[in-house]
Amino acid sequence: MQSLSKTKTNAPWFGTMLSGAAVVALLLPVDAVSARAAQEQLVPPQLFQTQPQRPVAPSNPPAVQPALPAQAMTPRMAVPPVVPTVRMPVLSVAQVKQLQKLLASDTMGQGLAFARPSLVLDVDNDTLVREALDHARAVHAGRLSEADFQRDWGMRPPAFDPLPGFADAVKRDRIAAWFAALPPPYSGYDGLKAGLERYRAIAAAGGWSMLASGPDMTIGATGPRVTALRQRLAVEDKDVSTGGDRFDAALLEGVRRAQRRYGLNPSGIVSGQTLGALNVSATDRVRQIMANMERWRWLPQELPKDRIQVNIAAAVLTVFDGDRPITSMRAVTGRPGDETPMLTSTIHSVVINPPWNVPTSIATRELWPKEKANPGYLKRNGFKVIGGTRLQQAAGTQSALGRYKFDFDNPYSVYLHDTPSRAKFASFSRLASHGCVRLEKPAELANLLLAGDPQWTPETVAATVDKGATVRARLSKPVSVYLLYWTAFASGNGQMNFRADPYSWDSTLASKIEARSAAQAMAAR
Repeated sequence: MQSLSKTKTNAPWFGTMLSGAAVVALLLPVDAVSARAAQEQLVPPQLFQTQPQRPVAPSNPPAVQPALPAQAMTPRMAVPPVVPTVRMPVLSVAQVKQLQKLLASDTMGQGLAFARPSLVLDVDNDTLVREALDHARAVHAGRLSEADFQRDWGMRPPAFDPLPGFADAVKRDRIAAWFAALPPPYSGYDGLKAGLERYRAIAAAGGWSMLASGPDMTIGATGPRVTALRQRLAVEDKDVSTGGDRFDAALLEGVRRAQRRYGLNPSGIVSGQTLGALNVSATDRVRQIMANMERWRWLPQELPKDRIQVNIAAAVLTVFDGDRPITSMRAVTGRPGDETPMLTSTIHSVVINPPWNVPTSIATRELWPKEKANPGYLKRNGFKVIGGTRLQQAAGTQSALGRYKFDFDNPYSVYLHDTPSRAKFASFSRLASHGCVRLEKPAELANLLLAGDPQWTPETVAATVDKGATVRARLSKPVSVYLLYWTAFASGNGQMNFRADPYSWDSTLASKIEARSAAQAMAAR
């Protein structure tokens, strides 16, 4: 495998492109999961293809949505009412029928409703057009107002006026094509759309039965619980046989496939975590898919091809070069109560040997109590008081930020960084930070970001680390970074994958959408 420390200075911004085998090798986790399993865990294929996959609806978003400034947190409409500059189009009789059918089918298909809406046959022209425009805004830019966004949902859909495009579609009799161009133009969204149809059908057919608790099940187990396990797995996995009450080698592989789909350790042992994932109802999976579809609508219509993405829920970082993933690494993201926010920004520098300016909340809640309980704790761990009760931990081997910090502007004071505590990277559950993102391979990321800068060769970076002095290396080409929250996604073969909802953001978002939809339905009566 090519060493990342051998990056050529005349290479593109990430340096030499890694071969497919090198990517697989980089993905190998420390707990001996297979390379294939590691790929499924770390870099799901549906998040690779993020550039537009089909024509997009006309809109006016910025090329890259900047990090949300603090003043933007004040309540306002995320998609403000648009003053029409185009006259309301007049539909033909054929267009009225076509539009009614499109609204009924697309509302369900795009995950905007749980129940299929009935066709209103006697609606007037302007009312039907307004319904179409409302639908377009919902599909293209989401259904939330600014007041619905939590502060740590630091992404907002761009403003979108659908009237000019719709009027042009009516004029040219291309309403169906206009509809098709409204959704987010990403294969990741399309995968969720297909998954939504499948899981809706499963829910409509009665879903699946809850598995009873009991002793752990694995090879050699027998009895009715094994039969029930087979039936449950077969709903999502056609390769699982429903016949028999014995836990055999084939069933073991079926359990492992399910555990990978849920982001669990593929041990093949059915214990509490696996039972919990299998017992999430089909209806709740539908809501989870719909919530993730909504978050896709908050992204710009085209992402930068060179970028870094963090899946907060899965605690994984992926690096893209030319819209192709070239490496992934495990991360540690915020634990519930110290959530890592969703945001977009730009990494502008790498701080080598960073000191840690401890947030007041952490100092008050954690460090000063430790000093009180064990006098001298702060000094032994490299902390000094820099004003009142403010603390700073010196750079070095003890620093909580390790040897590398990756800075990007944002109103949450979060960043990517190294850590001297490596044990958590061996876990499949990696939500343990105070909100920042800890990285499994920070040195490799630093060399990738600084590749091509003659001032910062890998040898220079390593020498600077060894000297111990704090140095800020500014990137000659800043790189976009996206912190995103994906708990449902489809793999390349269409198989749905799910992660836990550690922050309850899926359920919160689904509830907000349902409340807003109900209010709009009442207002329309």
